[in-house]
Formats: sequence, structure tokens, C-alpha cells
Amino acid sequence: MTDTSDASTPRPTRALIADDQADVLEALRLLLKGAGYQCEQARSPAAVLTAAEAQHFDVLLMDLNYARDTTSGQEGLDLLGRLQAVDATLPIVVMTAWGSVELAVEPMRRGARDFIQKP
Repeated sequence: MTDTSDASTPRPTRALIADDQADVLEALRLLLKGAGYQCEQARSPAAVLTAAEAQHFDVLLMDLNYARDTTSGQEGLDLLGRLQAVDATLPIVVMTAWGSVELAVEPMRRGARDFIQKP
């Protein structure tokens, strides 16, 4: 059997997008798809871990808050540590609508590559 795959054909950049809000997931998916990314979505910390363990991603964009009426960012901060154990090389960009200087600094200390405040 002959391998017909072309090693010179670049594979699409794979992004995992994690947020509890469907509209945020869809907006980011459309934005990234337009830039050539292949996107997967996760709506909970458990789903993020499952996806990260099962597949390779080139980048993860993740919210810091998942439970309703939660603004502390603790869920995302805890998830960062667990993700580092799964893949310490995965570039992670955290995002939240409830940003503060402290909440921007702490994810970076825990291994995130960048912080974005959602509008």
C-alpha cells in the first residue's frame, strides 16, 4: 500500500477553545476558523482535560470561570496546574470578563502564555 500523504502539506493549526458560554465558543471558533485554525470546543474543566489528554493542540484559549455566578478565576487557575501535568509545552491563553491585575498575573505565574480580558 502506497502512502499518498504529502509531507510538505502543512497540517492545520489546532486550537482548543474552552468556555462555558456557547456564544463565546462560537464567536472564537468563527474567528479562528477564518484564520485557518481547526478548532475543538470544551465547556467545562473536565472536558478541557479530556480533550488535552486525548489529542494534540497547538494552543488552548480558556476561560477562568465555568460555574454560574463565579468570578474568582479559581476554577481556571486550578485547571492550569492540571494541564501543566498533561502537557507542559501547550501554549495556554487565559481569558476572563472579570479581570484584575492580580488575576492577570497569577495565571502567568502558573504557566499561561498570555491573558486576555473579555469585553
